[in-house]
Amino acid sequence: MKHESLLKRGLLAASLAVCFSLPAVPAIAADELNPDADEILQSMSNFFAGTQAFSVSADISSEVITLEGQKLQMNSHANLLIDRPSRFHVTRQGRFADAELFYDGAKLTLFGKTLNAYVQKDVTGTIDDAIHAIEQGTGLSLPGADLLLSDPYTTLTSGVTSSGYYGKAYVGGVECHHLAFRTPTVDWQVWVKAGDEPLPMKYVITTKWLTGAPQYSVQLSDWNIKPEIAPEQFTFVVPNDAEKLEALPVDETGEITVEQEDK
Repeated sequence: MKHESLLKRGLLAASLAVCFSLPAVPAIAADELNPDADEILQSMSNFFAGTQAFSVSADISSEVITLEGQKLQMNSHANLLIDRPSRFHVTRQGRFADAELFYDGAKLTLFGKTLNAYVQKDVTGTIDDAIHAIEQGTGLSLPGADLLLSDPYTTLTSGVTSSGYYGKAYVGGVECHHLAFRTPTVDWQVWVKAGDEPLPMKYVITTKWLTGAPQYSVQLSDWNIKPEIAPEQFTFVVPNDAEKLEALPVDETGEITVEQEDK
């Protein structure tokens, strides 16, 4: 998937315009690859990839600009339960509709609760295979998908031309290392929890070649690396009167859409 996945998530807010100024960067920030940033990213990736199961909450935001020039921030919330190598359950609440994703190692199901409709396909393999199928087949954004892969370090560092370590900061009250990376098409940042559990706490992607540099961000919280898991949590049970479709309507921000009533 490499940085195509980063770019896809950056493009979710294709009309976004964000302008701000940063203070002078610390002396440890580098124009080329920074060994501190690389070491922390490698540590995060190894710890994260080696975690058999976990649950986490995610707050997702993307800023868009309307045709009238008004800037808006679109927000959604997700809860993820992951059981490596081949099962997950994701709930996501967006602007118009709630959605659920189920994967049990054989079937991938996307269910739109508000629409009471679902899409289902056979995907035999791992979580990596399911993520590829979601991004290529639905357009729905899986929050922080690059971080969920079996080898996040290789995916994240593909195409990186420079990086920097910006010291420590706090995300959701948690002390974190702040890392930043650049590629020819996107810039991205990650905040990694300090200490012996180097988990990602925030992830921001900037698509810099589009006017206004669109941003897509995910803030992670409520990590549990020893969750209680029941096998049925990963299997979709068709609700009464639910309709099976070939595809669900997804807008440019990666949200399932429904027809809005006139007000």
